[in-house]
Amino acid sequence: MQPYQVQSRIAKYCLGQVVRHRNRPFRGVIFDVDPEFANTEEWYESIPEDSRPEKDQPFYHLLAETEATFYVAYVSEQNLELDSSGEPLDHPEVGDMFGAFEDGRYFLAAPVN
Repeated sequence: MQPYQVQSRIAKYCLGQVVRHRNRPFRGVIFDVDPEFANTEEWYESIPEDSRPEKDQPFYHLLAETEATFYVAYVSEQNLELDSSGEPLDHPEVGDMFGAFEDGRYFLAAPVN
């Protein structure tokens, strides 16, 4: 009998990186990472089947923005790429989690005592 093997995936992106969606007009900063899909089935089923990502990949929580609005997004790794603009975000919650912005990424804010 062969031992059961689990293939582990290492997240490609890390906290503080500014990324953009490959197919949608938004970008954001990563503030959390799930090693695989960890949202509701209802959310997953709401994605059109022809563009629904596989669940066994990292999913990222983003403080996201478009030209018109700010929100929190949950995006699969396959749908992200690094943002090459070098520009900081205007999202109003960025300052709550992050400090300095340098070289296209944010650094985690120091905890307040």
